[in-house]
Amino acid sequence: MSEPLTEKPKNETNLFLTKNKKLRWGFSTGSAATAAALGAAIFLKTGRPPDQVEIALPQDKKLMVKLAEADRVQGAAVKVTVVKDGGDDPDVTNGASISVLLKATNEMGLTILGGPGVGRVTRPGLVLPVGEWAVNPVPRSMLRQNLSPFLNGQGLEAIISIKDGENLALKTLNPRLGIIGGLSVLGTTGLVKPFSHQAYVATIDSALSVARANGSSEVVLSTGGRSEGLARKMRQDLPEAAFVQIADFFRVGLNLAVKHGFETIGLAEFFGKAVKQAANYPYTHAHHNDMNLAQLADWLDGLNPEAHGQIAAAPTALAALEILKNHKSLDLIPMVAKKVLASARGYAGPSPWLWVTVFDFDGTILAHESSRGL
Repeated sequence: MSEPLTEKPKNETNLFLTKNKKLRWGFSTGSAATAAALGAAIFLKTGRPPDQVEIALPQDKKLMVKLAEADRVQGAAVKVTVVKDGGDDPDVTNGASISVLLKATNEMGLTILGGPGVGRVTRPGLVLPVGEWAVNPVPRSMLRQNLSPFLNGQGLEAIISIKDGENLALKTLNPRLGIIGGLSVLGTTGLVKPFSHQAYVATIDSALSVARANGSSEVVLSTGGRSEGLARKMRQDLPEAAFVQIADFFRVGLNLAVKHGFETIGLAEFFGKAVKQAANYPYTHAHHNDMNLAQLADWLDGLNPEAHGQIAAAPTALAALEILKNHKSLDLIPMVAKKVLASARGYAGPSPWLWVTVFDFDGTILAHESSRGL
């Protein structure tokens, strides 16, 4: 429902398009809530809702956002809805209807509450205290900044809700983070860079923070649900919070784990991801990096010439693994694990103890290697 975001000079509004002018930037759930709240404040003051509002973003930027719906409810209160436009960034909240119910109160200042579809924090370690609505600090600051002109002599209460937010949250890591009942209202800049996966990186950061707050000095980074499940069976001595899915974010996951001070960092993954990490790809998604199986064949010292040629020409990592099985050469896979550790050490630095476990696609452990830190 929002206007297409187009690139303009820095002193103008309605940013942004990527440099190649093909991928659109979007705006965050925090910006959507802020726009809805500002539209509601104007509606309360003038008696008429605007078609669009210009909100102030962090870093002195501005953004024009269209309003989708505006209604009077509960007497003097109004409710305004904005449809989140995530641009070309894949996110479960793209297209979500984010509403703010706004009413005047006798208490001075702005009171920010959550409604249906917005989660609550139930575990320590996040940026918000336990029991608080999952509206992060930057969106809170944006709401206060944009609504401050309407607070003269009165207070306002803003209740944020997200349509179908409870179901959408099940597609995120919110339940694992202890955010229960709905989505989080997020954003650090107010904008969403196309294909940046900012929301997922923020979730990794939050999950690591929760793990550290729960007393874990060791964390296990997995590339998905199946690899995490296998790692949890292998390391039943660790609490649930110590297992964090990083998907394809190899470098980012390690950087964040180091930032949070983990003394031991494990990597649990299937053979295909291990090959890409061994090749030192910081981001291992198939759309960004091809599988170089000729390089894999060269790594496997002691591989007979026939197997070498077959692996170099193999179409997938699964096919390469079958070739190794056929040639009874699975004992060479620890070489791949050692290269994963070398790549990981480059991202994690000298301090943490690192380990990696490489699984077969049926769950069998193919290799386990570790690297002592300083």
